[in-house]
Amino acid sequence: MHHTAKKRFGQNFLTSDYVINEIVKIINPKKHEFIVEIGPGLAALTRPILEHVEILNVVELDRDIIKFLKYTFHDKLIIHEADALKFDYSFEQKLIRVIGNLPYNISTPLLFHLAKFHNILDMHFMLQKEVVDRICAKPNNGDYGRLSVMLQYRFQSFKMLDVSRECFDPMPKVESAIVKLIPKPHTEWDNVNEAQLNRVVTAAFNQRRKTIHNSLKNIVKPDVFENLNIDIKKRAENLSVNEYVLLSAHI
Repeated sequence: MHHTAKKRFGQNFLTSDYVINEIVKIINPKKHEFIVEIGPGLAALTRPILEHVEILNVVELDRDIIKFLKYTFHDKLIIHEADALKFDYSFEQKLIRVIGNLPYNISTPLLFHLAKFHNILDMHFMLQKEVVDRICAKPNNGDYGRLSVMLQYRFQSFKMLDVSRECFDPMPKVESAIVKLIPKPHTEWDNVNEAQLNRVVTAAFNQRRKTIHNSLKNIVKPDVFENLNIDIKKRAENLSVNEYVLLSAHI
């Protein structure tokens, strides 16, 4: 199928057979697993994944691609014609695995949307390399920031593979990478007030060069740092995810 990539959908199609095979190895799909692919595009991943599973669910918004998928795969795909940012991934609480080559312009809000669903076993995504580095960054690293904390308190994150921009058509301006996200048990974060955590993390990283004593002075009382044994001379990037969670609980 000849399909002109549409900028409004952020389309860049993966063309490297080597990278496709490596991604399939990383995902390691099994026959009876319930897998949902976001943005299947021209089926670069869809085809090889279908060799391993009985049925594949895909979420796609582009009507031209939907027409192509229906014609090519007939009853092998369950196609959900929907905006991935608004789609309900609960599937009657069936345990699902989520994969996809995500458009760069929606990747971050989509990750936060997916975090709402408790039935996800794991997620494998192609994202902008810079975003993957931020998601997986550890404290005391320049890439460590709000995105790192707000996703890591819910997910274990692993950078799996770097992907050159030359592996796509059209070629994007940035490099890509594969990230694997595994939800943490609910008991680890069920009691976290996400709004409060976001408030603390945002305030800290908005003034990341300041000490947390100064960047959080309007939110956290001085004695809280002492009670939690957190050094007030630290800066935003020096605090662990757990320390941010503890601070948010004491606003």
